[in-house]
Amino acid sequence: MSKLPPQRPLAYLITDRRAFRRRSEQIEALARAAEAGCPLIQIREKDLSTEELCRFAREVIRVARPHGARILINDDIEAALASGADGVHLRAASLPVAEALTALGLAGRRDLLIAASTHSQQEAAAAAGADFIVCGPVYDTPSKRAYGPPLGLERFGEICRAASMPVLALGGITMENYAAPLREGAAGIAAIGLFADPATIAANLQRILQSTRSGIMP
Repeated sequence: MSKLPPQRPLAYLITDRRAFRRRSEQIEALARAAEAGCPLIQIREKDLSTEELCRFAREVIRVARPHGARILINDDIEAALASGADGVHLRAASLPVAEALTALGLAGRRDLLIAASTHSQQEAAAAAGADFIVCGPVYDTPSKRAYGPPLGLERFGEICRAASMPVLALGGITMENYAAPLREGAAGIAAIGLFADPATIAANLQRILQSTRSGIMP
């Protein structure tokens, strides 16, 4: 039985506190996202220590979990376990999924979600065992140019069709182009900037989450 929420498409909000002047503003924005129906939030504050990550994660859990959101922590299994988060998100060059599964099993936490970043069909295949993967960049975006040229929709669609787990689209996603990866087989949309503006976060999430009912997806 899948550990993911049953809704399609999914929305995966990836945090970046640099977009906010104060932590309280970020926490408020994350609360709004959860209230709007965001099912998955990744805490991706890579410069924080495990202790700091735990503190931040507990704040997010406090405001988001009552609305059904599940919280994953980027690349720190220790912080995920200690904070009471719902899972861990692994970088492509990080701990292999199989080793993460073993670590969570030894900790008695096989219930936790495992997500993984991927940038190619080979990396997607290597992430077998994850509950879902995030794949990109689908479109050109400055923050992802270090990983090479964008996949493009055709190659992204091939990865979705070959993958053994749900695939979420990442990279250059906007409110103008988000529907195309969904039509190619994406299970949802993952983004930082798209979900960073408190003024638009709820509306953007609601529009994406209602895509199936509004006829955007086939």
